[in-house]
Amino acid sequence: MRIVVTGSLAFDYIMDFPGYFKDHMLMEKAHMLSVSFLVDSMRKMRGGVAGNIAYNLALLGERPLLVGAAGHDFGEYRAWLEAQGVDTSGVVVIPHEFTSSCFINTDMANNQIVAFYAGAMGHDHTRSLAERGLGDDDLVLISPTSPEAIERFAVECQQHGVPYIFDPGKQTPRLEAEHIRTGLRGARVLVGNDYEFGMMARKLGIPEAELIAAVPLTVVTRGAEGSLIYTEGRLAAEIPIAPVSEVKDPTGAGDAYLAGLAFGIARDLPVEVTGRVAALAAAYAIEQRGCQEHRYTRQEFAARYHAAFGAELPLELLTTSGAVR
Repeated sequence: MRIVVTGSLAFDYIMDFPGYFKDHMLMEKAHMLSVSFLVDSMRKMRGGVAGNIAYNLALLGERPLLVGAAGHDFGEYRAWLEAQGVDTSGVVVIPHEFTSSCFINTDMANNQIVAFYAGAMGHDHTRSLAERGLGDDDLVLISPTSPEAIERFAVECQQHGVPYIFDPGKQTPRLEAEHIRTGLRGARVLVGNDYEFGMMARKLGIPEAELIAAVPLTVVTRGAEGSLIYTEGRLAAEIPIAPVSEVKDPTGAGDAYLAGLAFGIARDLPVEVTGRVAALAAAYAIEQRGCQEHRYTRQEFAARYHAAFGAELPLELLTTSGAVR
C-alpha cells in the first residue's frame, strides 16, 4: 500500500517579542493602527500540514509520496524530506512563487500576531492524482490546502476507487457546504477536532451525530482529553493521550497524530492500537519546538508505547524503511 499525502507545504518564521503587544497598542486609535515590534529572535522552521504528516510517516517507517506545490526556495526543504525517507517526486516547483510562509510573532503572554502568505499553495489545485496509477490498495490523505485542491483530490479518488482520509482541518471555515459534501461522499475516514466537527455540521445543516455517521470511520480529536474513534456512527474506542515529559510546542501535534492514524489504517490495525499509535506520535511532536524536530527509533517508539499504554507494540509493525531503524 502506498500512502499519498496532499496538502500544504510551508516555512514557519517564529519570532519572539520581549514584551506585551497590549502595551504598544492604543485601542482608541485602532482605526489607524500602525505598530512595529522589535523581536529578540527568529527561527525559520520546516512546516506545512502535508510536510509535517509526511515527515512523521517517515519516522514510523513509511516512504510516503508527497503531492503538492512549492516555490523556488524549496530546494533545501526537499533535500531534507528526501533524506528522512519521503518521496517528493509529486511536488512541483512554481518558479515565480515562494513556498507558502507563515510569520508568527509571540509576546510574553503567548499572544500571537500571525500573517500567512499562500504563495505556491495557490497552485495545488493544478496537481493531479490521476497520473499516479493509484488503486484500491493505496491510501490518500487529503489535508488542508486550497478548497479547489481539496475538492479535486476527493473527486479523483472517487473516480479511481482510491480510499482516502478526509481532514479539511483549519481550512474548514473556507469550505462551502458542497466542498464538504464532496469530501464526505467517498471518504473512508473523516478526521477533525470537536470545533471543526461543529462547524462542518452547521455548514451542512445536520446534527453532529449524523456527520459522524456519514463515513465508515470517524475520528474526533479533543486536545488534552484524547480522541474518539467511531465506526459506522458508533463509538468504537476512546483514546487517551500519551504522557509527555514537557509541553514545549503543540504546533504540529495534530499532523503527527494524523500520520499515526494513517499508519495504523494502512496496516489494518485494531482501532484501539491505531489511535494509541497516533496519540504517541503526537506526544513526540509536542515535546520539541517546531514540527519536524523530534526523532525516535522503532525500539524507542515500541518501548514508550508499552510504558504509556501497558501493552506491547510488536516491532514488526514498524517497517525498517525511512527514518526508523
